[in-house]
Amino acid sequence: MNDAAEIEARLLARAGRGDGQAATVLVDRLGPKLMAFALRLTGGDRAAAEDIVQESFLRLWRRAGDWDPDGPARISTWLGRVASNLAIDRARRAAREVRLNDEAEDDLVDTRTVGPLAGLIARDDLAALRTALDALPPRQRQAVVLRHLGGQSNPDIAARMECGVEAVESLIARGKRTLTRMLRRQSGEPEDIG
Repeated sequence: MNDAAEIEARLLARAGRGDGQAATVLVDRLGPKLMAFALRLTGGDRAAAEDIVQESFLRLWRRAGDWDPDGPARISTWLGRVASNLAIDRARRAAREVRLNDEAEDDLVDTRTVGPLAGLIARDDLAALRTALDALPPRQRQAVVLRHLGGQSNPDIAARMECGVEAVESLIARGKRTLTRMLRRQSGEPEDIG
């Protein structure tokens, strides 16, 4: 164990015994990097990042008495994994809420501004897109949704999905090709050969 990991483990042990000052020092040491990481995971959403950092440290405090300083993970690595998992859970909940919220779909297609017939067509298009997205393999769907509906960068998606940027690019490209084929098939358009 290197010096930094040893210091952090001692601080955590003291915090686990109720030493508030040790807890403060540990948060001051690890908090800024964890916050920067959480901001990347949430696409810059400061409130979400703060929630993730707070929950990560709460989970650490619960484990303080059981922490094995000679175990396989450093405290900072463990916190990063927890933050990443919390961000993934948050993104899944958000995607589920969007998918299940029909009112949000109605807000996207305001028939007062586009006309009733155009509104029906737009709703049909959204329903077709939702159906096609649901048919994608889960990792392709996650990458496509995070990139094109969530506006996340490929490096942020890679961090969330625990893979490399190249893998994310491949997942998005394959997902878009499959979506295009499915949507063309649904609309009756001929599929490209090749």
